[in-house]
Amino acid sequence: MAGILVQDDDLVVRLSWREKAAAHRGSVRVPLAAVRRVTVEPDWWRALRGVALHGVWIPGVLCVGARGHPGGQDFVAVRPGRPVVCVELRPTAPFGLLAVSVRDDAQATVERLRRCAPDIDASTPWRQPLPVPEETEDSWRELAVHGKPRHQLRRRLGCYSKRRRIGGR
Repeated sequence: MAGILVQDDDLVVRLSWREKAAAHRGSVRVPLAAVRRVTVEPDWWRALRGVALHGVWIPGVLCVGARGHPGGQDFVAVRPGRPVVCVELRPTAPFGLLAVSVRDDAQATVERLRRCAPDIDASTPWRQPLPVPEETEDSWRELAVHGKPRHQLRRRLGCYSKRRRIGGR
C-alpha cells in the first residue's frame, strides 16, 4: 500500500513493489513548495479524473498510474474502500494532483502535510474543479488521442494492422 511522507524538502509518494510494477515507475517525488492544497476524499472514485494513460486499472480493486485530462496529468494510487489523500500541485509540478489511498488515518496525514508545506492554501477544504477548455468539433477526438498521432493510439490499443485476414488466407 502506498504511503505519503516528507523527506527533506520533498513530498514523496512511496509505492509498494507491486504498485511500482503496476504503475511502471518508482516513487513519485515533488518539491513541498509545489503543494497548493491538501484534502481528504472519502469516496475513492471521486479522486479519479480523466482517462487512463498508463498503469493498471482494475475497477473495484486497484487504480495505479497516470491519468490524463484537459488540465494535465494526475498520478493516482487508489484502493476502494479507503479514504484518499488528494494533494493538489502548482502548475510547475509534473502532475496536477496526487491521489493516494493511505494505510493510516487520512486526516492525520493531511494535517501533517499542512504543517510541512510552506504556502498551502487552507481557504477551503474542497478540491478545485478542472479547467474546462472551449469545446470544438474536434475536441472530443483530441481528448481521446491525448495529443498523440492516431497511429500511436492504434498501436497502443493493439489494432494497428491495416487489413484483417479472415478464413486463414
